[in-house]
Amino acid sequence: MSELTQQVLSHLDPSSIEAIAARLGIDPAQAQAAIQQAVPLVVGGLAKNAQTDAGADALHTAAADHAGTDFGSILGSVLGGGGAGGSILGHIFGNRQDQAAQNLGQASGIGSHSAGQLMAMLAPIIMAVLANRTRSQGLGAGGLGGMLGRELQNLGQGGNGGLLASVLDQDGDGKLGLGDLLKAGSTFFGSRNA
Repeated sequence: MSELTQQVLSHLDPSSIEAIAARLGIDPAQAQAAIQQAVPLVVGGLAKNAQTDAGADALHTAAADHAGTDFGSILGSVLGGGGAGGSILGHIFGNRQDQAAQNLGQASGIGSHSAGQLMAMLAPIIMAVLANRTRSQGLGAGGLGGMLGRELQNLGQGGNGGLLASVLDQDGDGKLGLGDLLKAGSTFFGSRNA
């Protein structure tokens, strides 16, 4: 498990997980298991986007918008049905957002609709953790890209590599490799600069 993934999961205490489960209409244990699959998937998508200069610049700008955000207020907003999770996911996964929800829903057993809702709830939390980490470490766009590259490598070596590859595999070879990173980097976060 990557360091960023662990940091995000540490912000989700049992009461938060119960609230997420209630919003999704699923059992808290099932929600916990799905969260443990969803967070690395979203972090992996962010990491993949940051592997090009343009993607790292766009993500760094987006992270700056979330810096200093209070996790309690984010959780309150997300659990209350607010937040910009859907648009964040659109930037992360582009036209593969539905595929990400479908694959996560199938892998976790919660279905694609609930998986999409879960990722939308988690995306603002993940962005806030990333933004605060970027700020505390004084990372520029290149440093952010490097840090997320290491995260992606750690995720690929962990148990979530298969789910990540199934969503982010751009060249259809069934693996998450350099060719996928280069193809994805040219398409993700492009609308942020528009």
